[in-house]
Amino acid sequence: MRGLIQRVSHARVDVNGQTVGAIDRGLLLLLGVESRDDRETADKLLHKVLHYRVFGDDSGRMNLNVQQAGGGLLVVSQFTLVAETARGLRPSFSRGATPQQAEELYDYFVERARAQFSPVATGVFAADMQVSLSNDGPVTFLLES
Repeated sequence: MRGLIQRVSHARVDVNGQTVGAIDRGLLLLLGVESRDDRETADKLLHKVLHYRVFGDDSGRMNLNVQQAGGGLLVVSQFTLVAETARGLRPSFSRGATPQQAEELYDYFVERARAQFSPVATGVFAADMQVSLSNDGPVTFLLES
């Protein structure tokens, strides 16, 4: 499972011209699910996302996590994150989970995130989404579990 987190001053997801999820200051998480992933993998990545220290403390050092900073979390499914890109000029998605498995783990991830943290907003799984954000920093990290 891969998660690309971006520290944002605001972010939103639109589907068919309608905003379906939005946050102010916080983390935008683009989430990719691989075929070998399971609930344990999702739990590990969620722990990392919620505790990764990317927000500045009073000294300006990245010592605070999203919870400590009082931010939100916007979770967006992104199957292209699991693409194999080392060879050739076209991505391979052979490592990716089936749509059914990916949706199940995405839903599980969001459910567990909402049980541990608020606010959590989402996109729509497998929809054609338009993601708008203001990356604060810019600060972006690829997390893997």
